[in-house]
Amino acid sequence: MASTLSSWAPPAEGLLPKWLLFVSLVSTLNSIQAYSTLTYTSRVYNPTSVDPPVKQPAHVTWLSSRTFGTWTFLTSVIRFYAAYHINEPAFYQLAIWTYVVAFAHFASEWFVFGTTRWGKPLAGPVIVSTGSLVWMFSQWGFYVR
Repeated sequence: MASTLSSWAPPAEGLLPKWLLFVSLVSTLNSIQAYSTLTYTSRVYNPTSVDPPVKQPAHVTWLSSRTFGTWTFLTSVIRFYAAYHINEPAFYQLAIWTYVVAFAHFASEWFVFGTTRWGKPLAGPVIVSTGSLVWMFSQWGFYVR
């Protein structure tokens, strides 16, 4: 089993390629749930401290959830390719941009539009995007050839 899993792992050394693959897979699952239910997306886009009723989310529609799911899936595809081509500058830069756009999106929804608030649902994307950006910028010279 371990050899099967390691054969699918990105071949580059270090943890960053594996992290990109992991985030890509989690993002794919997040995309599936965005197409399946409004529950989780409405937890992120909720400016109040009380979760909206499941049947009537205040700030999320099926259209906005599917759009979010499509956008998230696109970023997961880019990160997937970057995990396996981490030594190529274009893939590395595209992966960085996915985290920049994600951070900018969530920050603007929080600070500008007021459609989200700080809490567990927002903390995950903010921590992942910020941590990944810091990690990727600090490791540029190690991976990019």
